[in-house]
Amino acid sequence: MGRIVHFEIHVSDMERAKKFYGEVFGWTFEDWSEYAGMPYFGAVTGDANEPGINGALMQRHGAAPENGQALNGYACTMGVEDYDTTEAKIVQNGGKVALPKYALPGMAWQGYYIDPEGNTFGIHQPDENAK
Repeated sequence: MGRIVHFEIHVSDMERAKKFYGEVFGWTFEDWSEYAGMPYFGAVTGDANEPGINGALMQRHGAAPENGQALNGYACTMGVEDYDTTEAKIVQNGGKVALPKYALPGMAWQGYYIDPEGNTFGIHQPDENAK
């Protein structure tokens, strides 16, 4: 099976991206630039004993996505415990709402955002009472 084992978020401003993902989701970063031959920071997204994967922030090799451009790639969705608190952190740290919070009835709250680098991502809070 071809299971996803790693992700990369392309960024123009590495320090700004590290600050955003660190402040909003609590990620920590390890400098793997020497191995990659470019600015490349491994993203530790949580406890290794919990479901999920780690990834990296890598230096973008071209122009950032333009405002209103269709998604060209994959959108990662992060599981969160408190949707509204996480949304507030996203906005306070320079992110923007792309698709507002909506219910996946009987399952969860979902929504999509744009990080300060122009990348789209989602957040997902499980909630059986969502409607």
